Amino acid sequence: MEDFGKKEYFYNRELSWLKFNERVLEEARDKDNPLLERVKFLSITASNLDEFFMVRVASLSDMVKVGYEKADPAGLRPSQQLAQISGAAHQMISQQYTTYNRILKKLLKEHKIRIFELTELTQKQLDFVDHYFSREVYPVLTPMAVDSSRPFPLILNKSINIAALIHKNGSDPKQPEFVTVQVPNVLPRVVKVPSHEGQTGFVLLENIIRRHLKTLFVGYKIDETSCYRVMRDMDLEVDEEDTEDLLKEIEKQLRLRERGNVIHLDVEAGISARLIEKLTKRLAVSPDNVYNVNGPIDLTFLSKLVGMLDESEALLFPPHHPFVHYELMEHSIFDTIREKDVFLHHPFDSFDSVIELVRQASVDKNVLAIKMTLYRVSGNSPIIRYLERAAENGKQVTVLVELKARFDEENNINWAQKLEKTGCHVIFGLVGLKTHCKMMLVVRRESTGIKRYMHFGTGNYNDITAKFYTDMGLLTSNEQMGIDASNVFNMLSGYSEPPYFHKLVMAPLWLRGTMLNLIRDEIAQAKAGRPAFIYAKMNALSDEEMIRALYEASAAGVRIKLLVRGICCLRTGIPGVSDNIEVHSIVGRYLEHSRIYMFGNGGETKIFLASADMMTRNLNRRVELMFPVEDEQIQSTITDVFNLLMNDNVKTRVMGTDGHYFKRDRRGKVPVNAQEYFARLAEQRAISRQKLIQEKRTFTPVLGHEDQPEGAEK
Repeated sequence: MEDFGKKEYFYNRELSWLKFNERVLEEARDKDNPLLERVKFLSITASNLDEFFMVRVASLSDMVKVGYEKADPAGLRPSQQLAQISGAAHQMISQQYTTYNRILKKLLKEHKIRIFELTELTQKQLDFVDHYFSREVYPVLTPMAVDSSRPFPLILNKSINIAALIHKNGSDPKQPEFVTVQVPNVLPRVVKVPSHEGQTGFVLLENIIRRHLKTLFVGYKIDETSCYRVMRDMDLEVDEEDTEDLLKEIEKQLRLRERGNVIHLDVEAGISARLIEKLTKRLAVSPDNVYNVNGPIDLTFLSKLVGMLDESEALLFPPHHPFVHYELMEHSIFDTIREKDVFLHHPFDSFDSVIELVRQASVDKNVLAIKMTLYRVSGNSPIIRYLERAAENGKQVTVLVELKARFDEENNINWAQKLEKTGCHVIFGLVGLKTHCKMMLVVRRESTGIKRYMHFGTGNYNDITAKFYTDMGLLTSNEQMGIDASNVFNMLSGYSEPPYFHKLVMAPLWLRGTMLNLIRDEIAQAKAGRPAFIYAKMNALSDEEMIRALYEASAAGVRIKLLVRGICCLRTGIPGVSDNIEVHSIVGRYLEHSRIYMFGNGGETKIFLASADMMTRNLNRRVELMFPVEDEQIQSTITDVFNLLMNDNVKTRVMGTDGHYFKRDRRGKVPVNAQEYFARLAEQRAISRQKLIQEKRTFTPVLGHEDQPEGAEK
C-alpha cells in the first residue's frame, strides 16, 4: 500500500503562507488594478507580515527555546523552519520596498500625490511643519536617555521609535550617549501639508520629530538618528483549567503581551554598526531577526494615506452595490424563512439581511429567545445594539463571546461587559477550545407551537468585514437543524453532550471523522467504477491526516478540485499520488473567506458549508460547524459559484508541481473575473427587481362592471 505520509509530499505551512503573501504583493504590482488599490494591497502585505511574525514566528521561536525538535510533515524542525522563513521574509520585505520606491511612489507622484522627504518641502510647507511640531507634537514627546541610572525603556510593540547617538557640546564625539524617542501613536502618523503646484502632499510624523530632535536634547549635538520598530511575541498564554475568571485572566494577559519577547527588529537602511549593536544588545535580538528597510518603517501607513485623499474615486475600484433581499427586509423575515431556505453570498448579497433577523427578533412579541456566537464584531456593531434591545424587551438573550479571538480580545471584552449590563447572558465557551462557529438561533412561539429560525455562516457577524470578505450564509427553519442548534448552545453554556446530531457536524467531536468518511465514500465510488469527485473551497489546508486522505482519494481516481486561498501544504502533480488534484488560489478585490465542501456521492451530490478550514486547529481545538445545504436550488447556485471560481482566469493562481503558483494563460480566452461577475450579477438582480416593483406600481387593471368599487358609477 502506498505511503501517503512521505515528507516530500508536504509543503511547510509557514513557507506556504509566505507564498500566499507574495500573491497579495503581486496585486500591488498589477497594472490592471487602480493605483490606490495597489497602494492598499501593499499595506495589506505589511499588515499580514506583522501578524505572521508576532504569532507564527514567535511560536516557532518558543519551540526552539524549549528544545522542541519535532519535525513538521515536510520534515523541517522548528530551527530549520526559522532559518528558511528568515531568508524568505528578508526577500519579501525587499520586494515590498522595491514596489514602494520604484513603482507606487512614482505613480503617486504622476497623479500629484506626494509623500515628501523634508528636503523636498517648500518654505511655506516647512513653516507649517515647524508650527505643527511646536503646537501638536512637542507637548506629548518623552525623550528617554539610557545610562547607569536610567535603564533601557520598554519599547511598545509595533511602535515607531527614533534611536539617536548624541554627545554634549565640547565633549568627545567618540563617546556618544544613546537616547530613544517614541513616535506618539496618539497622533496621526501621516500629516497633510499645504498643497503646492496642485500637489497633495504628506510627511511622516517621525520625520517631523527628527527635524526638531535637537529641541529635546538642549546642549547636545545629534550624531546619528535611525527609526526602528520591534515586534513582540503576541500569543496569549492562558491556562483555562486553573483560571476562575477567564475575562480577568485575558485582561491580565493583554497587559503582559506588550512585554513579550522581541522576535523582530526593523531598522532603516544605512544605520551605523555601532547604533544597531546597541539596539540588538538592549533588545536581545539576533542578527537573523534584524530587517534593514529601504524606506519608511511599517508600510501599513499607506492605507491611512489613501483614506486621507479627497476625490480619489477614479483611482479606486468602482463601487459595487449589493443585492438586498427585499422579501427579508420589507416583510416578516420569519414568514419568508418558514416558507423556504434563503442562501446569502456576501458581499454580493447585503449583510443587512442578517442584521434584520436580529432586529426583527428583538421587537417581535412572539420571539422568546435569541442565541448567538460572536467571534469578531465591528466597533459599532448594530447586532450588539439589537441584542441589547431584545434583552430590554424581555427576550432571553444568550451570547457566546469568544474572548480568545486573536487581536480582537480587547474589543470582545468590551462587548461582553456591555452585553452583561443590559441583561444578556454572556458565556465564554468551552475550556481549552476557541468557539469559531458562526450561528444564530431565534426561538419563536407560533400558533403551531415553538418554532426555531437559524442563521449559519462561514464568516463573522461583522457588518464592516462583510463588505469585503466573501462569505456564505444559510437562513433556515429546518426542524432537525433547529434541534441540533439548541444542542450546540446547550453544550456551550452547560454540560450537555448529546450522542449525535441530526444534520449539523461539530468539531472537535465529529467533523474530522465525518470528513474522512465522506472522502472514503468517494474512494469507494471510484473503485466501483462510478464517477467520484471532491470539490472544496477553504482558506487553508494544512492538516496532515486530511492531506493523506486526499492523496489516497486521488490515487483511487477521485477527481479533486481545491480552491485554497492561503496556506496549502498539499503538493500537486506527484505521480500516482496527486495526479488528480488541482489547487487554485484566488487573490482579488475581496478576501475569499467562504468554506464549501462538495462530494459526488454517486450522483447524489452532497454539499456542505462550514466555519472550518482543513487545519489541525480547526478540527481539534475549535468549536466549528459544518452544515448541509439540502435545497436543490441553493445546491445548484453553490455549484455554479464554485465552477465559476474554478474558471476564473484573472485573479486565479494555479499551484505548479514545484509548489510555486502561476497565473493562467488566457491568450485567446475571454477574461473571467469571478468576483466582478458576482458583483455585476447582484447589480443586475437589483435592477430587475426595481423594474418589477415599478411595473406593479404603474399597472392598473381594467375592471369589469361587477368589479367597480362602490360609488364608481356616480
